[in-house]
Amino acid sequence: MDNNLPFKIFSGTNSRYLAEKICTSLGCPLGKMKIERFADGEFSVSYEESIRGGQVFLIQSTFPSSDNLMELLLMIDAAKRASASSIIAVIPYFGWARQDRKDKPRVSIGAKLIADMLSAAGINRLITMDLHADQIQGFFNVPVDHLYASAIFVDYIKTLDTDNLVIATPDVGGTKRASSYAKYFGLPMVICYKLRKKANEISEMQIIGDVTGMDVLLVDDIVDTAGTITKAADIMKASGARSVRAIASHAVMSDPASERVTQSGLTEMVFTDSIPYSKKCEKVVILSVADVFANAIRRVLSNESISSLYIL
Repeated sequence: MDNNLPFKIFSGTNSRYLAEKICTSLGCPLGKMKIERFADGEFSVSYEESIRGGQVFLIQSTFPSSDNLMELLLMIDAAKRASASSIIAVIPYFGWARQDRKDKPRVSIGAKLIADMLSAAGINRLITMDLHADQIQGFFNVPVDHLYASAIFVDYIKTLDTDNLVIATPDVGGTKRASSYAKYFGLPMVICYKLRKKANEISEMQIIGDVTGMDVLLVDDIVDTAGTITKAADIMKASGARSVRAIASHAVMSDPASERVTQSGLTEMVFTDSIPYSKKCEKVVILSVADVFANAIRRVLSNESISSLYIL
């Protein structure tokens, strides 16, 4: 891309690996930015090239730690003060999305708070992928382009032997997501029903449906400690499944997730690269969403519809 063209792409520290892939797909350079860190943990952001009057795309997932979110907020503020005409936040993984409602008294709605913070900082548009709850789009008063990892997972599923395949969800909350895949491929679906005593701890799980002699594909959006998905896989195997694989959009993979996946009955655990995954686990496969985001950015720039990017 010629530096005189009216858009530029910048990245936060921990999403640079994905930003570079997106820029390669778009055929443009990654913008120059400087992030200085002080001894007390505070940091500052500055653009090393002019962005006056241009469209600015800021690529940063807001996964833990909260430094990633704070870095993005400072990038937005700096772009606004540098007279960018439009600021588009590209957040492949939208953190705090699991706090989307008051599920008990006296708790915060974290997803709404993050939406307010991004809006107050000055974004004009949000591009994200597989929000934990679709209604989070309504927390924003700016356009939200909500992409789906199904754009790459469908191609992955087509490489599997679908004659004996059954789609499964590791919990009742993911039924709609799993049902979309089952309908698209014309496959049967089973559901895991779980009861929790507290967060990240499952007390009971049961299967609704028959998996005997079947190849099971578990579908989820976020894998954090991997307790649910590995327990579901083990129960599927114990119930007669021939094999169990899993696909999930976001590899949060907090310890001891990698160890659990390694020791589980899963044949394969497939993620996108919305979050960097650097731990060693032979069962984990990473598929890139760079082309999906590049296509969305290209269409935003040319004012084209992005609905054709939605496979299911």
